[in-house]
Amino acid sequence: MQKKYLPLSAAIGWLIISVILLTLPGTAFPTEDWLDKIWFDKWVHIGMFAIMVWLWCLVRLSLRPGSELSLLKRSFTAIAVVSLGYGIVMEFVQLYFVPLRSFDTGDIIADAVGCAAGWIYSHRRYIKK
Repeated sequence: MQKKYLPLSAAIGWLIISVILLTLPGTAFPTEDWLDKIWFDKWVHIGMFAIMVWLWCLVRLSLRPGSELSLLKRSFTAIAVVSLGYGIVMEFVQLYFVPLRSFDTGDIIADAVGCAAGWIYSHRRYIKK
Protein backbone atom coordinates (compact mmCIF):
# COMPACT_ATOMS: atom_id res chain seq x y z
CA MET A 1 0.00 0.00 0.00
CA GLN A 2 1.35 3.43 -0.90
CA LYS A 3 2.20 5.77 1.97
CA LYS A 4 -0.31 8.38 0.88
CA TYR A 5 -3.16 5.89 1.30
CA LEU A 6 -2.15 4.84 4.81
CA PRO A 7 -3.84 7.88 6.45
CA LEU A 8 -6.98 7.22 4.37
CA SER A 9 -7.10 3.61 5.56
CA ALA A 10 -6.63 4.72 9.17
CA ALA A 11 -9.34 7.40 8.91
CA ILE A 12 -11.85 5.01 7.31
CA GLY A 13 -11.01 2.37 9.92
CA TRP A 14 -11.56 4.90 12.72
CA LEU A 15 -14.87 5.97 11.18
CA ILE A 16 -16.01 2.34 11.11
CA ILE A 17 -14.96 1.86 14.74
CA SER A 18 -16.85 5.00 15.75
CA VAL A 19 -20.01 3.88 13.94
CA ILE A 20 -19.83 0.55 15.75
CA LEU A 21 -19.26 2.16 19.15
CA LEU A 22 -22.00 4.75 18.65
CA THR A 23 -24.57 2.17 17.55
CA LEU A 24 -23.99 -0.47 20.21
CA PRO A 25 -27.15 -1.10 22.23
CA GLY A 26 -27.27 0.35 25.73
CA THR A 27 -26.96 -3.11 27.26
CA ALA A 28 -23.41 -3.42 25.85
CA PHE A 29 -22.05 -0.84 28.29
CA PRO A 30 -21.09 -1.32 31.93
CA THR A 31 -23.36 0.23 34.52
CA GLU A 32 -20.60 1.07 36.99
CA ASP A 33 -21.51 4.07 39.10
CA TRP A 34 -17.94 5.37 39.31
CA LEU A 35 -17.75 5.72 35.52
CA ASP A 36 -20.61 8.23 35.69
CA LYS A 37 -18.80 10.18 38.38
CA ILE A 38 -15.76 10.76 36.18
CA TRP A 39 -17.86 11.42 33.05
CA PHE A 40 -16.17 8.53 31.27
CA ASP A 41 -18.67 8.63 28.41
CA LYS A 42 -17.88 12.29 27.68
CA TRP A 43 -14.12 11.67 27.71
CA VAL A 44 -14.62 8.83 25.22
CA HIS A 45 -16.57 11.16 22.92
CA ILE A 46 -13.89 13.86 23.18
CA GLY A 47 -11.14 11.39 22.35
CA MET A 48 -13.04 9.71 19.55
CA PHE A 49 -13.81 12.94 17.75
CA ALA A 50 -10.38 14.50 18.32
CA ILE A 51 -8.77 11.46 16.73
CA MET A 52 -11.30 11.48 13.90
CA VAL A 53 -10.61 15.11 12.98
CA TRP A 54 -6.86 14.60 13.24
CA LEU A 55 -6.93 11.52 11.00
CA TRP A 56 -9.05 13.21 8.32
CA CYS A 57 -6.75 16.25 8.42
CA LEU A 58 -3.86 13.84 7.79
CA VAL A 59 -5.79 12.43 4.84
CA ARG A 60 -6.22 15.94 3.47
CA LEU A 61 -2.50 16.60 3.83
CA SER A 62 -1.46 13.31 2.25
CA LEU A 63 -3.67 13.72 -0.81
CA ARG A 64 -2.59 17.28 -1.65
CA PRO A 65 0.50 18.15 0.39
CA GLY A 66 1.44 21.31 -1.53
CA SER A 67 -1.82 23.22 -1.07
CA GLU A 68 -1.83 26.91 -0.29
CA LEU A 69 -2.21 27.90 3.34
CA SER A 70 -5.72 29.39 3.16
CA LEU A 71 -7.10 26.34 1.35
CA LEU A 72 -5.55 24.04 3.94
CA LYS A 73 -7.07 26.08 6.79
CA ARG A 74 -10.51 25.95 5.18
CA SER A 75 -10.16 22.22 4.60
CA PHE A 76 -9.27 21.57 8.23
CA THR A 77 -12.20 23.69 9.38
CA ALA A 78 -14.56 21.85 7.02
CA ILE A 79 -13.32 18.51 8.36
CA ALA A 80 -14.05 19.61 11.95
CA VAL A 81 -17.52 20.92 11.05
CA VAL A 82 -18.45 17.78 9.08
CA SER A 83 -17.20 15.61 11.96
CA LEU A 84 -19.39 17.53 14.40
CA GLY A 85 -22.33 17.12 12.00
CA TYR A 86 -21.65 13.39 11.98
CA GLY A 87 -21.73 13.39 15.80
CA ILE A 88 -25.07 15.20 15.86
CA VAL A 89 -26.57 12.81 13.30
CA MET A 90 -25.35 9.84 15.34
CA GLU A 91 -27.19 11.18 18.40
CA PHE A 92 -30.43 11.07 16.39
CA VAL A 93 -29.54 7.56 15.17
CA GLN A 94 -29.12 6.52 18.80
CA LEU A 95 -32.45 8.10 19.71
CA TYR A 96 -34.52 6.50 16.96
CA PHE A 97 -32.72 3.32 15.93
CA VAL A 98 -30.51 1.96 18.74
CA PRO A 99 -32.15 0.04 21.60
CA LEU A 100 -31.66 1.52 25.05
CA ARG A 101 -29.69 4.52 23.76
CA SER A 102 -30.90 8.10 23.82
CA PHE A 103 -30.18 11.58 22.52
CA ASP A 104 -27.72 13.37 24.79
CA THR A 105 -26.86 17.04 24.36
CA GLY A 106 -23.84 16.47 26.60
CA ASP A 107 -22.48 14.01 24.04
CA ILE A 108 -22.82 16.64 21.31
CA ILE A 109 -20.92 19.13 23.46
CA ALA A 110 -18.22 16.51 24.07
CA ASP A 111 -18.10 15.79 20.32
CA ALA A 112 -17.66 19.53 19.66
CA VAL A 113 -14.84 19.74 22.20
CA GLY A 114 -13.17 16.74 20.57
CA CYS A 115 -13.54 18.24 17.10
CA ALA A 116 -12.07 21.51 18.32
CA ALA A 117 -9.16 19.68 19.98
CA GLY A 118 -8.44 17.73 16.79
CA TRP A 119 -8.67 20.92 14.73
CA ILE A 120 -6.37 22.86 17.06
CA TYR A 121 -3.80 20.05 17.14
CA SER A 122 -3.85 19.62 13.36
CA HIS A 123 -3.72 23.35 12.75
CA ARG A 124 -0.72 23.86 15.05
CA ARG A 125 1.08 20.74 13.88
CA TYR A 126 0.60 20.84 10.12
CA ILE A 127 -0.05 24.43 9.07
CA LYS A 128 3.23 26.29 8.88
CA LYS A 129 3.08 30.06 9.19
